[in-house]
Amino acid sequence: MKTVLAADTSTAFGARAAYRQLVDLIARGRASLDDTLRERLAALRPTMPAEQRAALARGLALADPPVTLIAFLADDTPEVTAAVLRAARLSPEDWDWLLPRLGPHGRSVLRRRGDLPPTAVRALESFGSTDFALSHEARESVAAAPPEKVAAPKAATDAFRALGDIAATLPPVAAARDHGPHERFEIAELVDRIAAYQRQRATGPLAADTAVTAFRFETDAAGVIRWIDSAPRGAVIGLSLDHAADAAPSVDGVAAGAFRKRAAFGDARLSVRGESALSGDWRISAVPLFDPARGAFIGYRGSARRPRLEEDAARLRPRGAAVEGLRRLVHELRTPTTAIAGFAELIDEQLLGPVPSIYRDRAATIRRHVGGLVGAIDDLDTAARLEADALDLRDDVVGAAPLLERIAAEMAPLAARRGARLSVAADEGAAWAADAPALERLISRLLASLLSTAAAGEVVRTQAVAGDPAGMIRLTIDRPLALASRSEAELLAMDDERAGDVEGAPLLGIGFSLRLARHLAVELGGGLAFERDRLTLTLPAASTTIMGQASTSTP
Repeated sequence: MKTVLAADTSTAFGARAAYRQLVDLIARGRASLDDTLRERLAALRPTMPAEQRAALARGLALADPPVTLIAFLADDTPEVTAAVLRAARLSPEDWDWLLPRLGPHGRSVLRRRGDLPPTAVRALESFGSTDFALSHEARESVAAAPPEKVAAPKAATDAFRALGDIAATLPPVAAARDHGPHERFEIAELVDRIAAYQRQRATGPLAADTAVTAFRFETDAAGVIRWIDSAPRGAVIGLSLDHAADAAPSVDGVAAGAFRKRAAFGDARLSVRGESALSGDWRISAVPLFDPARGAFIGYRGSARRPRLEEDAARLRPRGAAVEGLRRLVHELRTPTTAIAGFAELIDEQLLGPVPSIYRDRAATIRRHVGGLVGAIDDLDTAARLEADALDLRDDVVGAAPLLERIAAEMAPLAARRGARLSVAADEGAAWAADAPALERLISRLLASLLSTAAAGEVVRTQAVAGDPAGMIRLTIDRPLALASRSEAELLAMDDERAGDVEGAPLLGIGFSLRLARHLAVELGGGLAFERDRLTLTLPAASTTIMGQASTSTP
């Protein structure tokens, strides 16, 4: 107890922690609630939100706290009072001591309990005239208050104009205001008072946050909502789950279909029209209710919540923002991956001195895995640039034969691991008119995807054919036997398969690589066709003039 009392309560966190600890110690009989602790708890109570105090009071249900602590906790907001008195278990003597110290709200909570001792029930009955009558002080305050201050009802903020503002524009009211100061006109005075009240409500303490994020509801046997636990109730009460009974349905087919079958449903759509705090889209879930005596259907009981971000297309971030976030992620991944690859190369090549063979083998494995990761990062970067239309392409002239031979050399380790062979060929003088890095990535992704599925002893043939009348070069790639029977849709959906089961397969999946290659081919001015036994990549050919300029400019 000394430790708790000496704790720092200058911050909100420290004050709330001290309040919780003091209540727990007193509830478990470790300390008695004397005047000093009561004053300390009263000073700390304003730092604890009401909902947290209510939760703390509910948590004492099985602790059997002393009656003095129950009395202190019951002297709080209605929520906290109800939370502590609904589960309080006391002796008849303690109830006799507590009841006079409770307010009308606390005693009304106890009147709904059926487990109180007879003496406590008789004591509650004796308070009837006191609890249900207006106190003498309240009557005096009401009588002394001016008319505009008496019991002004609290109304929800809405988008409608105030009645006073509308009435002030009417000709009879304007004429009434032109009367002299000694002439009394009741309607004009009433209009002025209504307008003053509306201004005070909008700017004064009566203004409240009307945001509602959830509510519970019940329907009758016809599917019409008859009760909700939130306000304004008129916005929802009367809506129906039955499409046949509603000219303008407010729920989707999930709720309507479940209503016809008297079945439970979850996350159905509900649309509430208007400008109230309950207006907008909701996701509702409910279960059917049946009369236990007759077994007849009597309605639904359920709850509603606002849609989550991923469930509401209107609240999703624009595509450009998502693509930009992906590009930043790719940049953050590339830096440490490149560093790992560099350290693994230092060890594998023994650039800093002799290294035992076991560590060199591990470094080589790391280099191989990091190489696949770097390729996946580059693929993600290319896909993000394509989606954001931010791919920077140049007009290069790329010879077909040199490019294919270079890619085949890079694919040699993958072919060796698969026990397959990659054969490349190109017509003499064939050259593409395309961005060199993008073209190399496109062809290497295609060949890596297909070669990773080749069986031992299989040959994957690739040939670039020029002479197309449309000025295009066709690159044909034979399908491995593992992909020969798959349709285009099946090939593009191979992301569902585990890439780790295929040695050397693209890290993001064969389907992702093929889709990326197809989009990149379209961006380069060509296309990718999925034929029965091969894939055909069609890209623009470099003209003779451009090829001549490129050859004369080469040193």
